Amino acid sequence: MLIVEDELHLAEAIRDGLRREAIAADIAGDGDTALELLAVNAYEIAVLDRDVPGPTGDEIAAHIVASDSGMPILMLTAADRLDDKAAGFELGADDYLTKPFALRELVLRLRALDRRRAHARPPVREIAGLRLDPFRREVHRDGRYVALTRKQFAVLEVLVAAEGGVVSAEELLERAWDENADPFTNAVRITVSALRKRLGEPGIIATVAGAGYRIDIPV
Repeated sequence: MLIVEDELHLAEAIRDGLRREAIAADIAGDGDTALELLAVNAYEIAVLDRDVPGPTGDEIAAHIVASDSGMPILMLTAADRLDDKAAGFELGADDYLTKPFALRELVLRLRALDRRRAHARPPVREIAGLRLDPFRREVHRDGRYVALTRKQFAVLEVLVAAEGGVVSAEELLERAWDENADPFTNAVRITVSALRKRLGEPGIIATVAGAGYRIDIPV
């Protein structure tokens, strides 16, 4: 999990306590570091102090929610007024724990969040030798792990969900990019080209002239 806390001694105490419970955790002491870690790691839960330097815990929570990753968020803060807690939940927090707190209570709350997350996991999809795990954000081809960027993963996820059906460039742009994407951009073509290289040979993403793209399923 990811711990975002600018009080280093507290963050390290939480991390060490979680380690004793066989829970691995990374620490970010500010918002910028947190966003960098979120961009390259698939965390299962985020523990956010609302008041950290750089992008605040609130802004990080909003980023996680907007990413549609389904990652649970536990707000960890000294702000204990009802209005403060309500604001945290409105931002997308799944739980709220005020300082000071007992480590045992934190562990119990994290395990409860993990159980809820496990029940909500999207199904792993397999097609034409591809295995795509939306929850872990992992892709394997014929048993080989394939490292993808977030955008490449999003495009592949849409194509795999179509189960061999044709997906237009317009639909990929709508579903894998945000609403501000330029409809005349060549981002889809560039991303699909890079995705093909990552997946390797033989090619598995077919271009259907004038229609779009599809996963090439052997017959």
